[in-house]
Amino acid sequence: MDELRQAYIAESQELLASLEENLLSLEQNPADSDALNAVFRAAHTIKGGAGIVECDYIVEFTHVVENALDEARDGRIKLDGELIQLLLASGDQIARLLEFASDPAARPDADTLARGEELLSGLRVYASQQSSSDLPAQTDERLESSGGGMVGHDCWHISIRFGENVLREGMDPLSFLRYLSGFGEIAHLTTLLDAMPDAEAMDPEACYMGFEIDFRADTSKEKIERVFDFVRDSCLLNILPPYSRVSEYVDLIMTLPEDTLRLGEILLQAGVITAVELNKGLAAQEAGMAAPEAEQKTAPLGEILVEQHAVQKELVEAAVVKQGQVSDKKAQDAKLIRVHADKLDQLINLVGELVIAGASAALLAQKSKDEGMFEATSTISRLVDEIRDGALRLRMVQIGETFNRFHRVVRDVSRDLGKDIELVITGGEAELDKTVVEKISDPLTHMVRNAIDHGIESAEARIAAGKPARGRVRLNAFHESGNIVIEVADDGGGLKRERIKQKAVAKGLLAADADPSDADLFKLLFEPGFSTADQISNLSGRGVGLDVVKRNIEALRGTATIESQEGAGTTMSIRLPLTLAIIDGFLMGVSTSAYVVPLDMVEECIELTDGKSSNKARGNMLNLRGEVLPLIRLREYFALAGRSGRRENVVVVKYAGSKAGLVVDELMGEFQTVIKPLGKIFTHLRGISGSTILGSGEVALILDVPSLIALATESESGRTYASPLALSAH
Repeated sequence: MDELRQAYIAESQELLASLEENLLSLEQNPADSDALNAVFRAAHTIKGGAGIVECDYIVEFTHVVENALDEARDGRIKLDGELIQLLLASGDQIARLLEFASDPAARPDADTLARGEELLSGLRVYASQQSSSDLPAQTDERLESSGGGMVGHDCWHISIRFGENVLREGMDPLSFLRYLSGFGEIAHLTTLLDAMPDAEAMDPEACYMGFEIDFRADTSKEKIERVFDFVRDSCLLNILPPYSRVSEYVDLIMTLPEDTLRLGEILLQAGVITAVELNKGLAAQEAGMAAPEAEQKTAPLGEILVEQHAVQKELVEAAVVKQGQVSDKKAQDAKLIRVHADKLDQLINLVGELVIAGASAALLAQKSKDEGMFEATSTISRLVDEIRDGALRLRMVQIGETFNRFHRVVRDVSRDLGKDIELVITGGEAELDKTVVEKISDPLTHMVRNAIDHGIESAEARIAAGKPARGRVRLNAFHESGNIVIEVADDGGGLKRERIKQKAVAKGLLAADADPSDADLFKLLFEPGFSTADQISNLSGRGVGLDVVKRNIEALRGTATIESQEGAGTTMSIRLPLTLAIIDGFLMGVSTSAYVVPLDMVEECIELTDGKSSNKARGNMLNLRGEVLPLIRLREYFALAGRSGRRENVVVVKYAGSKAGLVVDELMGEFQTVIKPLGKIFTHLRGISGSTILGSGEVALILDVPSLIALATESESGRTYASPLALSAH
């Protein structure tokens, strides 16, 4: 049951994302019936699954939401902005309830229940105000014509036999009865277990159940059929409307798998027809002719049959379309398999160990000078490369799914602020590691909210500035040098340089006579407690936000930058590694230590001669084909013992358009690098992002190239850099 609960929670979270996406689509196009049906199916599936895992509090809440959606599908209530807002909030409430679903003993707290009841009250009030009171006049006439006689005359008769795989597909037959009870009365119910085999042949996971139901409700056949949408392909379903002819009941009996007399007894017990009517009908059926017209029950209103025919025609047409959709969905689902994230993590770890073991075998083959062994290890290394790439691709996901969630954020925040803002998404097909995606949601949320609150002006201010009244926030992603770049851009008023400078001086972050560049000045926005908002609101003014962004991004070995032009807008960029597990690295030697940089960031390697570099403080500069290249000597930076060799080399690295040179003793070539995180005691060290294990068993440090480039730039500006270590790299 624990595994079932976890699977239910994961599936429900996906369904909630679909529900929210389709509701936002409906807000723009209320006539989109496909989106409305998708919202209904999502709520229906969540409710059905909750019944299976015994989360009654989810069933009770979602049942009311589902009723409102069904009323909207039937056109009884209007799908407007108010209802969509209630439904979006209801989706959030279901997400809160799901937090309690993993523990069978847990129950929602009082605040959560109170919030749920408030939403349900809103839905009930809305439905009562919007529902039409003009029910078909034929309903009362038909009920009165029965004269309180036989039960079946004013009831729908539902005959259903569930397929054997219904339980395996996560459906509970009883949940359909509970749903029927929500909009009508089950006047009579017979449970059929005739298909149950002998005990030795019975499959405990198979379903052998069927129902004969007399259902009293002012409804349509289409609505009753929709109750069984999720099992239509695997069950036998027949629905007869009130006041159906005896011949129709007889036809039903003849098509069902049970014994004719057995079914006849059920109909007699329910009071649907009399024994005389049944016998005459069966006799007529056996004689191959229609039952005498005089003996058939006719509807009090002739138009009932015409309406029934029209409805059936519509259902057939809808069924053809739906069947095609279901087939497409099944074909798509057949290509996918759900794998627990822990299993993928374990696979990546094993591949990492395989990479290290392969490097060790290659080193031994090289030392032994055995050509046969060298050839074998080369083949193994190639296969390991392919396995590594394949394993990493398993965890790569498109960032577009994460981007799409911000439609709701932009909608809600812009409504709160009284602004008209659209969200434009580009580059959603760019892929990165799933573990990275999960950790950037919060930073992106801060950045998007900041763009809406601080960046986009009011409609009046935009019109006065010659801009369209509707503001625009753009989310974009693209790959660059082994990294993914995510941009959050707005077409607002841009950052006000003088205002930021005044705040920085007031906080002691900047000298009063300083004249920093835009890039340096905008970096101060990431400082804790820094805010340019005049008033505290729900969104800003407390000095919390961008410092959280910076901290979370740096924890992922990434960087965040800001570019802005006053009056034109602001672009905040995040650069992140595509994966946190295994990379292609470039191995370098300094003294007796080894260091690795990501191969994608290496531009070129050159030999350093005395005439090429000039000293400046403790740093160096290099004239690289007319370009000034700041240098960092790793021997000095890491305080390594010993002197430089007779021949030094420069590894030119590039990140985010900036370059620096790393001065090393030895170039050791490409190296598959399995990233091992450092302990918490080393997290404050600047310039180091992790470690790896070489084929020899030694440890090499992985250099943090963005930090080193920033240090080199500071050195070029006349500021010195300090060694991060007071001891050797070992």
